[in-house]
Amino acid sequence: MREASAATPASPKSWELRLYVAGQTSKSVMALANLKRYCEQHLVDCYTIEVIDLLQNPQLAEGDQILAIPTLVRKVPEPIRKIIGDLSNEEKVLVGLDIRSRGDR
Repeated sequence: MREASAATPASPKSWELRLYVAGQTSKSVMALANLKRYCEQHLVDCYTIEVIDLLQNPQLAEGDQILAIPTLVRKVPEPIRKIIGDLSNEEKVLVGLDIRSRGDR
């Protein structure tokens, strides 16, 4: 499942994000909803989200060394970054993805 949408002029031209989930659990659904909201607010018109359901494709976990779910992987821009959990803490997600530095408000 791919969703195209949302970056500010100072952001890279494209953000490729991959969200690993295991079915439609409450944490997985919340992680995707939170991620979409953050992207719409901070990465307008320059992101893609690929959702990988490990119940359907468990072999795909090995490529990105996924040990827990949900896990968000930022593929582009490099370096690759990972965030584990339901992505409910916006500040930690934005800093973790390097969308916002620790000092920005």
